[in-house]
Amino acid sequence: MSLLPTPDLGPVADPEAALERALDGLVASYQSPDPLNNLTTHTLPNRRALVEAFVHLQHVLFLGFWTTRAVSPATLREELAEHLVQARELLCAQVARAAAWADRAKGQQERRCDVWCQETVASLLQALPEIRELLIEDVHATYAGDPAAESIEEVMYCYPGIHALTAHRVAHVLHDLQVPLLPRILTEHAHGRTGIDLHPGASIGRRFMIDHGTGVVVGATAVIGDDVRLYQGVTLGAHSIDPSETRQRGGQRKRHPTLEDGVTVYAGATILGGDTVVGARSVVGGNVWLTRSVPPDSRIVYRPPPLDTADP
Repeated sequence: MSLLPTPDLGPVADPEAALERALDGLVASYQSPDPLNNLTTHTLPNRRALVEAFVHLQHVLFLGFWTTRAVSPATLREELAEHLVQARELLCAQVARAAAWADRAKGQQERRCDVWCQETVASLLQALPEIRELLIEDVHATYAGDPAAESIEEVMYCYPGIHALTAHRVAHVLHDLQVPLLPRILTEHAHGRTGIDLHPGASIGRRFMIDHGTGVVVGATAVIGDDVRLYQGVTLGAHSIDPSETRQRGGQRKRHPTLEDGVTVYAGATILGGDTVVGARSVVGGNVWLTRSVPPDSRIVYRPPPLDTADP
């Protein structure tokens, strides 16, 4: 094992000369063609603008929980339009940047925002009523599934799973529309706020509940059926890849498990592998490590080794 050199952290006699040496070293470090040395970040998608667009979509999806103004049925359409128009403008610009970046990386002719990008954003906006219907079911499933929840309002305001699911359901549509980079930025924004890592490629059914949520990881090719419940620390992951193999990009090969309808997975469980199917209505207990399929109505529990109670 090689160790990194220890920098000289002693007193510096000439601070200005030290600054110049630092600048010389940093400039030199940018000379290689490594993509991390890219100096055209102004052409890449703007994370802050994308998050701003997402906040507008949150207003559209659940206006009463996000607006600070009084809204009545008579003004509802105008209020929604205000946020939807701003979201469309921001999204068109960011989709254009993401598409141009991806096309440049592949050596392809860049797509035009006024054609592909506007049509793509329009497809997302048309999907918003369906996204809202799914999220309403998610909120009610979470309220019904957690006796600690005292109201629907508490679930909306306080439960990280709902925030993560809102980002995922929007990002999943963008992923299906083959928008590069932006879906992952959205779900990672939610991941940073909630500790819940839902890859936008994952397929998630209706009435999905994530209780507590911290440490939940759902991989790109995972498939989750209807009425599924996950608790904190659950991983729906993949086996480690062999570094000598050609890396599979874009989710062509299924690497993550499938949970059929009505499955419950308790805290700390890990389920791995694209061929692993957890049958409908099964219960996977806490701390279980599962790498093979189980039939419907299974009960999978972790049996810890017996404790040594002998006197020391």
